[in-house]
Amino acid sequence: MGMTTSHFGAFFKVSPHPDQATDFGQIQTSNFLPAIEHGIEVAKARLQSIKADSSTPNFHNTVLAIESATEELEQVSGVFFNLLGALSDDEMQKLAKQISPKLAAYNSDLLLDSELFQRVKSVWDARDQVNHGSSILSGEERQLTEKVYKRFARNGALLTGEKKEQLRALDQELSKLSPEFSDNVLKATNSFEMHLTDTAELEGLPESAIDAAAEAAKERGKSGWVFTLHQPSISPFLAYSSRRELRQKMWLAYNARALETNPALVQRIVQLRHQRAQLLSYKTHAHFVLEERMAETPEQVSSFLSRLLLKVKPAAERDLAAVRTHKKDVTGDDGFMPWDYAYWSEKLKMKLHDLDDEQLRPYFKLENVIAGVFEHARRLYRIEFRDRNDIPVYHPEVKTYEVVESGTGRHIGLFYADFFPRASKRSGAWMTSFREQGLFQHIAANKVLRPHVAIVCNFTKPTATQPSLLTLDEVKTLFHEFGHALHGLLSDCRYVTLAGTNVHWDFVELPSQIMENWVTEKESLSLFAKHYQTGEVMPDELIEKIRKSSQFQAGYFALRQLNFALLDLAWHTVDPNSIQDVVSFERSATAGSALFAPIDGTSTSTAFSHIFAGGYSAGYYSYKWAEVLDADAFEYFKEKGLFDQEVARAFRDHILSRGGTEPPMQLYKKFRGREPDPDALLRRDGLI
Repeated sequence: MGMTTSHFGAFFKVSPHPDQATDFGQIQTSNFLPAIEHGIEVAKARLQSIKADSSTPNFHNTVLAIESATEELEQVSGVFFNLLGALSDDEMQKLAKQISPKLAAYNSDLLLDSELFQRVKSVWDARDQVNHGSSILSGEERQLTEKVYKRFARNGALLTGEKKEQLRALDQELSKLSPEFSDNVLKATNSFEMHLTDTAELEGLPESAIDAAAEAAKERGKSGWVFTLHQPSISPFLAYSSRRELRQKMWLAYNARALETNPALVQRIVQLRHQRAQLLSYKTHAHFVLEERMAETPEQVSSFLSRLLLKVKPAAERDLAAVRTHKKDVTGDDGFMPWDYAYWSEKLKMKLHDLDDEQLRPYFKLENVIAGVFEHARRLYRIEFRDRNDIPVYHPEVKTYEVVESGTGRHIGLFYADFFPRASKRSGAWMTSFREQGLFQHIAANKVLRPHVAIVCNFTKPTATQPSLLTLDEVKTLFHEFGHALHGLLSDCRYVTLAGTNVHWDFVELPSQIMENWVTEKESLSLFAKHYQTGEVMPDELIEKIRKSSQFQAGYFALRQLNFALLDLAWHTVDPNSIQDVVSFERSATAGSALFAPIDGTSTSTAFSHIFAGGYSAGYYSYKWAEVLDADAFEYFKEKGLFDQEVARAFRDHILSRGGTEPPMQLYKKFRGREPDPDALLRRDGLI
């Protein structure tokens, strides 16, 4: 299809908006496919020019030229996939099924091109040569060369002709399955609603949950109250509803999402990944993935998870026993099912710590929490977030900010925040970029550009009677995603491939998870936890309750994460031809980390988007791995002071700004002065 200016212009014209922000108002869904097709044509023409260059291959005419060949293509596809997650509809989902295979085909064309690979290999082979006493490759040049060389070598460049075609076919099929998996989960999440019309059925629910359900009913043109499987609806329902049969209905619906549509996709995805790994001479998909992670091998991940499981499982069993006992003490009934856990856990927390989420909500007005997280950034890293109303957005609810260095006003980047659930948005919370930081040879005539970073969440919405009041968990989620955003915004690298969050996936959660630690500290809470009606700062006694309850059920929640990590590892370390049934395989894989007997008609795998539609396949362990890093790193802050400038400067200089320019353990040791202490996590959780 030919390319017209109107299709392409929305993405690449010199935008009248600050820092050439993406002009969403000019982009129509019909623009994406022709813009991506044109981006592929442009990139292919550049690759041909690289191959036609008769001069000796070097970093600039080969490695950097390959990296920059796809600038426009990556810009357009990045916007597309961001909107597919945050503002999807049937047209976008159909487009994804056309676009993903086209991108996969281009990727195969690039990585299976033996002429290009030979040029890259010759630069890599000469990496240790010196010229006039210094290496011909600088630090970042060498790191990028290694990354590009490995990308070719690990994705088929060393294969012979027939095997290259087999790999191409596998990648084509895989590219279609992940969007389909994700689409099925979104449809299953949106298709369920529990419509209540009797006030007796609302027993136990807080006013905030009832108001939100009334709003949801009104949006659907119904009377009464509607509860959904989106987190701001299901979480308070399971935690507070006194109606056990309704909790059961909600829990079962959530845990059965996409069970009808996704089992065959799960099996096919793991089969294709396994075949792909074996074609590339790796034992399993996990061996392929982990070669480029801090953990290095499935054996090391398995050992790491097993060591944690030894400490965590007994603690989780004690946690669950305490909740069960409390239920029996109150009701005289010994029966206990998964849909009882959140409810009775909340009751036990109230008994032990005189604390529940509803007491805290009035102090966590969303706007105050946003101001609080910005104040943390100012105190730690000397940056400021300024409201901008002149930057285009893709949905009216999206907020925009310009980020500048305090004092000098130097431009750091743009920040977008999209906070509330809607039918067009997938569940969960994530950080993403509309433009990465780094050198752009074509889009910006050889300039290093600043990033445009976004966080997308699904928080409690405001209602007719009150503003958005967050739970403590939602506050932690906001701080977490903001940590990822800081990693993107404070990047100070030369090359896009190495910049921002382009680091090993078991390192990328360090900047996000460390931010959660501030949320339970008095010095932090006093900055933003103010009652939405009175403006009163959260009282000391409430802060003390938060601190004392911070280890409440820590074993249970740690085991839940280990359960997910072990399930992920199991899917990607066995021969999938031995798997007869998704549900029975899942049960055997998680038997050692499960606290409840399996329940028919439920499955984790069929809605496990992190590993089947996101980038976490053979990588879900990363959350626990990075928790060790963040617990150890935060001990350094606590030792020196929560906002200590020396520690904050070291964290910015060696972690947040350096991206993937050096191996992650080297960066961590530069920050901390040593390797992380593996017991730091267990200390924080009170497990040792």
